[in-house]
Amino acid sequence: MDIDLTILAVPAFIVLMVAESILTARRRGGVLGYEGKDTATSLAMGVGNVTLDLGMKTVHFMLLTAVAGFAPYEFGGSWWEWCLLLLATDLCYYWFHRLSHEVRFLWAAHVNHHSSRRYNLSTALRQSWTTPFTVLLFYWPLALIGFDPLRILAAIAINTVYQFWIHTELIDRLGPLEWVLNTPSHHRVHHGRNVEYLDRNYAGMLITWDRLFGSFEPERAAVDYGLTKNIETYNPIRVAFHEWAAMLRDMRAAGSWRTALDYWLQPPGWSPDGSTLTAREMRARAGIAL
Repeated sequence: MDIDLTILAVPAFIVLMVAESILTARRRGGVLGYEGKDTATSLAMGVGNVTLDLGMKTVHFMLLTAVAGFAPYEFGGSWWEWCLLLLATDLCYYWFHRLSHEVRFLWAAHVNHHSSRRYNLSTALRQSWTTPFTVLLFYWPLALIGFDPLRILAAIAINTVYQFWIHTELIDRLGPLEWVLNTPSHHRVHHGRNVEYLDRNYAGMLITWDRLFGSFEPERAAVDYGLTKNIETYNPIRVAFHEWAAMLRDMRAAGSWRTALDYWLQPPGWSPDGSTLTAREMRARAGIAL
């Protein structure tokens, strides 16, 4: 299989992070936008993700190839078919990302990406060590409708690389592009722990999906980055697995199999007695539209 585009992009990621740090320091009178321990944690998470993902790429390719055998039609590689594939991949990513916020076991895999209280390009590299496994659940429909498995993996990589540049505070609004593209402004909202920003703006490349499916929120108030309950650690292992551990503790303490299953499948924050709140419940209590 070809070398992943995300691996090829690593040198560019490093150059852009250095440039961002310098520009941020200039804007803030010498105050860096990066903090050593936080950045080191993000980089460690990124290395772990890439290492695991390289191994899982083969599994993903095998799954896509098996599913493609049932496709009634086979798309080629013309420019319009690539455009259609990128669009379909972005739609799959939207639902993958949305459900990663709305289903607890998927959130357990995704939560570490939101665990930094800073927002810079290194945050884009704070990727999960377990999403390479959960992602298998989402892109197989592309193979079923006739897209080539290798092209699907390439489209996923393009979608991933696109999202690197939106993790910055240096870029403000982008005028008319804000209506169509996922931009730094839109994605800052997604990383906010402000109640009005919880579970908003799931887009990968096109913010159109959020506007269409009712999950869009514009950037108004200053963004408070991080989790509703921050974990206060820079240990990559704890960052990677803290929510898995918390979920399993809740499941063990559940009084029934039904409740244990709910802890697995209900949104983060769900509890049988309402003692903890989901993002939807927090928004409702604050009088914010769902």
